[in-house]
Amino acid sequence: MPKGRRRGTTSDGGPGARGRGTLAGKELFLFDLDGVFYKGKESRVKLGGTKAVEALRERGRRLLVVTNNSTDSTETIWRRLAEFDIPVRREEVLTSGALTAEFLKEKHGEVTYFLVGEDGLEEEMSRLGHRRSDRDGTKFVVIGLDRKLTYEKLDRAARLARAGARLVATHSSRVYMSKDGPAMAPGPIVKALEFASGAKATIIGKPSPLMFKMALKRGSCSSGAAVMVGDQLETDYEGARRARIDFILVKTGVDRSAEGGGILAVLPSVDSLTRLL
Repeated sequence: MPKGRRRGTTSDGGPGARGRGTLAGKELFLFDLDGVFYKGKESRVKLGGTKAVEALRERGRRLLVVTNNSTDSTETIWRRLAEFDIPVRREEVLTSGALTAEFLKEKHGEVTYFLVGEDGLEEEMSRLGHRRSDRDGTKFVVIGLDRKLTYEKLDRAARLARAGARLVATHSSRVYMSKDGPAMAPGPIVKALEFASGAKATIIGKPSPLMFKMALKRGSCSSGAAVMVGDQLETDYEGARRARIDFILVKTGVDRSAEGGGILAVLPSVDSLTRLL
């Protein structure tokens, strides 16, 4: 971490741990998904969340799930959380795919787009009236994680971008937490298309502050009264820092230790959050 940042506290039995009441002034809790509630895309393993969400409900606190996941729709993620007995409501799930579709609708209306991504992203785009296209004149290239990416698709996207289509990416992180550890995320795909086309992508998801601004608006909350709970420093922490939101790291995902301004605690799991309320 860069010099000059103060060391974060821990709440896993280490020195400097803070106890109950640390989060007394927080009204809105933003949770990452992969590496926090569960891990893996093909075969998911629950990490926690039931106790943490129930404790927040009991105390009248608000929460949102803010995930860079674009391969699944909002509906799919909500149903999966219910299957894991994590009582999150559908309207509390904000995916990078859904927010990308909302951003485009708000700024440009219903648009034509070429998809570099999977079914969940296409579902969110279609839901708001955007039309998929691979023809010349397509207005946007929308980029998400694409585990069936081919050279042909990547080359077509680059050609459209060179012809004037704008690049919009669900997020630009390097890795996500799979069942077997960190796996490649859309960031390298975004970089490849930027390099091939000479265009610069608009990034919606973490660490872009856009996702956090949209989440704060949805939660009717100021940045000072919110806290982000995540497992990655490059995405969750850095995005929260840019949005002036405090951060809690859970050690069930990509990163296991942290220091820096705005880091309130380092926890062994998301359900350990209950000891700070």
